[in-house]
Amino acid sequence: MTARVIMQTPDIHRVLTRIAHEILESNRGADNLVLLGIPTRGVTLARRLAAIFQTIVPGAAIPVGALDVTMYRDDLWQHPTRMSSPTDVPVSIEGSTVILVDDVLYSGRTVRAALDAMTDLGRPQIVRLAVLVDRGHRELPIRADFVGKNLPSAHDERINVRLAELDGEDVVTIDQAVSA
Repeated sequence: MTARVIMQTPDIHRVLTRIAHEILESNRGADNLVLLGIPTRGVTLARRLAAIFQTIVPGAAIPVGALDVTMYRDDLWQHPTRMSSPTDVPVSIEGSTVILVDDVLYSGRTVRAALDAMTDLGRPQIVRLAVLVDRGHRELPIRADFVGKNLPSAHDERINVRLAELDGEDVVTIDQAVSA
């Protein structure tokens, strides 16, 4: 496989800043927002969004949590070694505007699992989805409300998101299969 760089640190920061502005505009401010990242990289992206909100609306304290979806997935039998992460939701989501945050939107199955997991936590007023990359190929009728980059891809390609907090660098690459 050969990897092609799609985004680097400045690009990622720029699209997250745009997403933060779009979220604040659609919500008419920072009131009643809760960011829930889908582990692993969605949690990191949610924290970055919260930090950007602080620069846009000083004093706004947007709660950030992690929503593990492992036990709600419909493909666990295919990936039995998947490690679960702790769900950590610092506030009640009842009646809130919840922004689910993930790195890559592909089939929609992870988001469906997140929606199922959220029902155990309460009933938000509104749920929105923010993703760094939307690569298409949906298997479920799910779309992101806030997208950093639309990146149409082939089924045999892989989108890799690496974030400095977890991987030591900020980069999004697409691995393309090499024809023999």
